[in-house]
Amino acid sequence: MDPISLILAALVAGATKIADSVAQDTYNGLKALIKRKFENQGKSDSATILDKYEQKPDKTKALLEDELTEVGADKDEEIIKLAQTLMEQLNPQAAAEGKFSVQISGGTVQGLTQQNTGTMTQNFS
Repeated sequence: MDPISLILAALVAGATKIADSVAQDTYNGLKALIKRKFENQGKSDSATILDKYEQKPDKTKALLEDELTEVGADKDEEIIKLAQTLMEQLNPQAAAEGKFSVQISGGTVQGLTQQNTGTMTQNFS
C-alpha cells in the first residue's frame, strides 16, 4: 500500500471504526500530527479539509491527497508509522497478511500493494 493510501485509509477507518481507547488515542494522535504538519508549512486551511474528509471522504479524498502530498506526509516516517499502527489496531488480520506494510529508509519509500502481489519503490530526491 502506498503511503498516501495508507494515511487516507487510516483516517477513514479511524473515524468510522474506533471501538477501543487504544485505537482512539492512535487516531487522535495521527490527526494531530497531520494538522501540525499542515500548520508548520503554513497550510492551516488544510486542517479543515482533514476534518471534512472524516465526514465526506468520497468528496474530499482527492483534495486531501493533494494536500498530504504537497506537505510531504507521504515521506514523513512518523505519520506513516502512526497510520500503519492504527490500521494494525483496527484490522489485525489484514496487518498480519502484510497489507499495511510501508517502510521508509533514506528517502526511499517501500510498500506492498494491497493485493500483496509485488512491491512498489519510490525514490525521492
